[in-house]
Amino acid sequence: MKKTYLMIFLMMMLVMAGAGCSSDETEMKPQAGGKVELTVSAAVSLQDALNDIKKSFEKENANVEVHYNFGASGALQQQISQGAPVDLFFSAAEDKFDKLIEEDLIEEKNGIDLVGNDLVLVVPKDSKKGIGSLEDLTKADKISIGTPESVPAGQYAKQTLENMNLFKEVEDRLVYAKDVRQVLTYVETGNVDAGLVYKTDALNSSKVEVIAAAQGDLHDPIIYPVGMINNLDHSKEAKLFYDYLQTEASMEIFEKYGFKNLK
Repeated sequence: MKKTYLMIFLMMMLVMAGAGCSSDETEMKPQAGGKVELTVSAAVSLQDALNDIKKSFEKENANVEVHYNFGASGALQQQISQGAPVDLFFSAAEDKFDKLIEEDLIEEKNGIDLVGNDLVLVVPKDSKKGIGSLEDLTKADKISIGTPESVPAGQYAKQTLENMNLFKEVEDRLVYAKDVRQVLTYVETGNVDAGLVYKTDALNSSKVEVIAAAQGDLHDPIIYPVGMINNLDHSKEAKLFYDYLQTEASMEIFEKYGFKNLK
């Protein structure tokens, strides 16, 4: 009888040990077909171009999935500075990008000034205000620009108005927006009489008319730097996407949406 109990006990121990090994092996092996997920924080003005690039990149790199966090460059920079888990930063302003270099979050060698843009004045398609130039902004009751402290397009817009000696005259008519796409929406819906946005955003809207482009000497150069964040979990895949953004195919997509090739 004792032998029977002993045999049953030994068999139970073997079954439990086998189950334990199987569990350990399952935990140690990577999930079959698992993908590496990359997070890219990017200026909202890049949204259309980057979505096209994502499609072609993921088609060629099936093991990598790209997730975008679009917003105003200043807000994105602050998120990264505060520890947000991000793999790449694609800014619409050099100063926001340089801030992360100063904080040792991006190495200068791991960044590049990739594309450029223009600042343009837009009005609703059916506008009757008679705004035919930047100087005519004095005819507008409401003008939208991005919040200069966090939105690069707003920063460039304020510089333009100041250098034309218009800022003080129209300051009380300004409607500030959280990003350049919101400025465009305000103009499209007629909530404001005019707005200053990037050329790339204006070209993709059928509801606004481009009146004029701000001359380059009226504001800082509009440059979009992109770079990899230090101490990445997926540095190999991040470098893969970083390099892909610089390929001829990607640059053609940027140019299709109106960006300047700065490579």
